[in-house]
Amino acid sequence: GRPTFHHFSPLCPTLPQVFLQVQGQGTNWLIETVCLIYSKGDPKWVQSEPIWDRSPWVETKHGYELLKEKEGPRLISSHLPIQLFPKSFFKSKAKVIYLVRNPRDVFVSGYFFWKSAKFVKRPQSLEQYFEWFIQGNMPFGSWFDHIRGWMSMRDKENFLVLSYEEMKWDTRSTVEKICQFLGKKLEPEELNSVLKNNSFQVMKENNMSNFSLLKGQYLEENGLLLRKGVTGDWKNYFTVAQAEIFDKLFQEKMADLPQELFAWE
Repeated sequence: GRPTFHHFSPLCPTLPQVFLQVQGQGTNWLIETVCLIYSKGDPKWVQSEPIWDRSPWVETKHGYELLKEKEGPRLISSHLPIQLFPKSFFKSKAKVIYLVRNPRDVFVSGYFFWKSAKFVKRPQSLEQYFEWFIQGNMPFGSWFDHIRGWMSMRDKENFLVLSYEEMKWDTRSTVEKICQFLGKKLEPEELNSVLKNNSFQVMKENNMSNFSLLKGQYLEENGLLLRKGVTGDWKNYFTVAQAEIFDKLFQEKMADLPQELFAWE
């Protein structure tokens, strides 16, 4: 059955929780970045505590149990579509950072992740995964429906939309935008330290952030959660026919949303 979180008591309305809500890979990069902002660029926290404990996933048993125990403002991660989100959030002062990414890159990144994951039905081929993706036959439903649901929040002051692409192309401005949204002030050297420690390469080498701790248990031994960290990789995998099907679907589903929300090639 579907998970329900209607009585998610730890969400006290007076505390500024921060939800990192992502539809599309880039989740862990955003979590790492926000953690580094909170520690003012000091990498000790991100190097000593696993990423899923720093910002627990509300929809997992492990994450939910951790969040119940945590006092005060917390970082909370989620992939949930809006209709399954904790109802208490909508009455609270919690802030949401919602990260979107070119769905073509989401598709490719997701394919390699699910192919190495041990806890889901795995795609047998890229073609099979393409069918699943365009039909919305995915663990958290359709990418298109997820975006449409959450974009209804886009004009609220406690909701920030970011794109993976802008984060990649201009990381400094994006970090500054996150700081402003969260009311965090960083000194220039602290900001530089955030930018140094949130780079893809540094994250990939950090065992608390690269999911190597889960190899053998949830991921295959050769599974990589942090694979390339690039934009536009979809061009290496899509056939012309797939690209056409995808473009048509995107135009149908997203026609009534402002196109500036989708800052990719």
